[in-house]
Amino acid sequence: MPTHFHKKPNNYVSHVQIKVSNLQSSVDYYKTIIGFKVLEQTTNTAILTIDGTDSILSLEEVPNAQPLQNGQTGLYHFAILLPTRKDLGNFIQHIIKHNVRIGAGDHHVSEAIYLNDPDGNGIEVYSDRPEDEWIWYGDSTVHMVTEQLNIPSILANANNLWDGLPNGTVMGHIHLSVANLHDSEKFYTEGLGFEVVARYGTQALFISTGKYHHHIGLNIWNSADGAPAPVNSLGLKSFTLVLNNLEQTEQIKDSLTKIGAKIEHFEEAPNFGGSQAFSTIDPSGIRIIFTLEGE
Repeated sequence: MPTHFHKKPNNYVSHVQIKVSNLQSSVDYYKTIIGFKVLEQTTNTAILTIDGTDSILSLEEVPNAQPLQNGQTGLYHFAILLPTRKDLGNFIQHIIKHNVRIGAGDHHVSEAIYLNDPDGNGIEVYSDRPEDEWIWYGDSTVHMVTEQLNIPSILANANNLWDGLPNGTVMGHIHLSVANLHDSEKFYTEGLGFEVVARYGTQALFISTGKYHHHIGLNIWNSADGAPAPVNSLGLKSFTLVLNNLEQTEQIKDSLTKIGAKIEHFEEAPNFGGSQAFSTIDPSGIRIIFTLEGE
C-alpha cells in the first residue's frame, strides 16, 4: 500500500479521541472486534494501541452520555487503514465469525468496510488500492466513487490469520459532519493548507496534502446549519494533525489568526501523552490538536 501519505512532510491525522458511554464495554469491543490492544487504562479513559508503543485511538467515558443527534456536528466516522488487501480480507473473515453487521463500499482508490461501535460511533476499516491505479483529473481532482464492494475477491486474498490489527496500520483519515461546507473549506484550505481533491456536489468534499485521496472528509448530510454537540455527547472529542516543522507551525498559527480562529496552548496533548504545538476549534466546534511528533 502507499505509505508515504501518512508521514512527514504530509499533514495527516495521527490520533482520534472519541467519547463513549461505558468504557469497559467499548474497550471489549475495540479489542475483540476491531483488534486493538490496551496501552493504558484509567477509570474513565483508555489509550488503545496496535504495536504496544503508539496510539491512534483513545476512548473517554462521559457521564450521562447523550447520543449524537441529526443536526449536530462532529464525527461521521474515523477510518483505520490496513497495510494490505490481504489484511482487509483477514479482517472480513474475522468479523464474519463474530456476526458483525457491516456496510461496504468500493471507492476506486480504496476498498472499505463500515461498522458502528456500541455507541454508534462510525468506523471505517479499509485498504488502499495501489497509488498508480488512482485516476487524477488535471492533477487536482481524484476519481472517487461509491460502488458495490467485491467481497469474494478480497476474501480470495485472505489466509484466515487474524490476530488483531497488524503492525503498519495507521489512522487513514477522519470524516466530519460539519455545519457549513463553504466555511469548513475556507478553514481547512486557507487556515490549514489542505487541498480539495474531490467534491460530491454541494454536500461533501475531500481534502488532503501530498495528493492523497483524502486525509479529511467533510459533509453536511446530517448536519447542515447544525450546532456543536453538547460536551456529554457521544462521538468526537478531538483529532490530532501532525505538522511538519516549527516553521509550518508558525505559518499555520498566523493563517488561523487571520481567518479569526482561536489558538489555544497546552503543555501536553490530552489522553495519549504526545507533546503538541497548539490546538484550535474549527467552524463546526470540532477540536483539532496539532503535534510535531510523527513519521
